[in-house]
Amino acid sequence: MKNRSILSTVALAGIATLFLAAGIYAAADVPDVVDLNSPEYETHKKGIVKFTHKKHAEDYAKKYPEYYKNSCGECHHDENNKPLKDLKVGDNVQRCIECHKIPSERPKGKGAPKLNKKQKLEYHAEAFHYNCRGCHKKYNKKYKSKKKAPTTCTKCHPKKKKK
Repeated sequence: MKNRSILSTVALAGIATLFLAAGIYAAADVPDVVDLNSPEYETHKKGIVKFTHKKHAEDYAKKYPEYYKNSCGECHHDENNKPLKDLKVGDNVQRCIECHKIPSERPKGKGAPKLNKKQKLEYHAEAFHYNCRGCHKKYNKKYKSKKKAPTTCTKCHPKKKKK
């Protein structure tokens, strides 16, 4: 009876250790650079942006703590556009396309429909542009550094390779 109790305790401790190790591994399994690519983007005309996640989430957040008030919530938000403040590196987050469902930029030009902000943000690319360029513009205005955060297409999107 005593042996069975000891064996059960050891087995439980082993299982708990496996779960803990898996959790630590998963939390460390965030790439430093994330391709902002999506299978839904078959007709994307510009090169895919390579987002420097580690640089933004760790390096810039440490260097400019007053600017990164919401840390992960600067980019990741809920359905009401409220920052997800309690995220930690490695937490599972929803893909942007889950809410910003139209995988392209909004129509522009003479015949394009007039859209309000909410309608514009239904477009995946518009949501990225609004969030990233908006943040970069605020940074450039506040810090006036020589090395500006990019705000134009060619500074973020590499030239697309011809097939």
